[in-house]
Amino acid sequence: MSVQAPSPSQIAPASPLFLREDEIRRGIEMLYFGYSALTRSIDEGLAAQGLGRAHHRALYFISRQPDLTVKDLLRLLAITKQSLGRVLNDLIERGYIETRPGSSDRRQKLLRLSAAGRALEAELFRALREKMAAAYAQAGQGSVTGFWRVMEGLIPDADRSMVFGLSGG
Repeated sequence: MSVQAPSPSQIAPASPLFLREDEIRRGIEMLYFGYSALTRSIDEGLAAQGLGRAHHRALYFISRQPDLTVKDLLRLLAITKQSLGRVLNDLIERGYIETRPGSSDRRQKLLRLSAAGRALEAELFRALREKMAAAYAQAGQGSVTGFWRVMEGLIPDADRSMVFGLSGG
């Protein structure tokens, strides 16, 4: 049975009782399905390279902060050191990431994208940008600001400086 989805103009605005269970569940569902559709838009490009979403997340955050430390990347991704090690080894072996020791602490490993890594990340980002730009344009500026505020509200206080450090706030 096929159900036709409502167009954005048919979606009713949030209820004034937006903190009720139904509205909370709707928000969680919209977040889940929206994020799933966004990430699926790059799955084919990743699979063509023999990579997965964890590889993309590492490429993305390293592109946002060249010379990111492994410790900081672990904090951003909130994964185990072992999981990150596998992902980084893959990306280094494929020539997408370059490492160098830290200037003040030689034990520190600084990560940056190689030219090939920058090209791959840019290609993947184009697909994400198209989806996000279309959704933003459809929603309008006020809705984008509201969306950002909701997302900010989901980020624990202890992590906000890390998140806002990526884009300059």
